[in-house]
Amino acid sequence: MSMEKHLIITGTSTVSWKDAIIQTINETAKTIDYISSVKILDQRARVNGRKITEYLVDVDLTFIVDRDRD
Repeated sequence: MSMEKHLIITGTSTVSWKDAIIQTINETAKTIDYISSVKILDQRARVNGRKITEYLVDVDLTFIVDRDRD
């Protein structure tokens, strides 16, 4: 029997929403093994004047639970 866990994480980027998603997955993968899927829950941005200064994403990351891990 396999089990999955979900983490809801907010990531940011000054470049784009796509970059925020990629950076969030990359950073999370440094401490969480077996990431199997990602679902984008929300996208928003911080604005200063007429310019977007930061892109934010809420993602639901799914990872497999390794039951044999010590």
